[in-house]
Amino acid sequence: MAPIINLVFFILNALLNLLWWAIIISAVLSWLFAFDVINRRNQFVYNVATFLDRVTDPILAPFRRIIPSIGGVDISPIIVLLLLQGIQIFILPALQNTLLNVLG
Repeated sequence: MAPIINLVFFILNALLNLLWWAIIISAVLSWLFAFDVINRRNQFVYNVATFLDRVTDPILAPFRRIIPSIGGVDISPIIVLLLLQGIQIFILPALQNTLLNVLG
């Protein structure tokens, strides 16, 4: 049973890492759009930005409703990134160890 639990937590950790990178890339792209470094008329850039928005918006939207922008800067991605790191560092290993101890 231990290998299955380890595999599940490996996949959860990998998915959280992918989400972390998606939020980082989405934030950088939004800054690049805001400063007119790149534009959405490029089909590839448009597709990447749309995909990242669809992946990250469901996670960021609740935090955007609670946390106000500071000087026009959205800090909700920073809060979500900190929460994701906390989950990966503290909660997942503790939960994994607990399940391994309970299930043997």
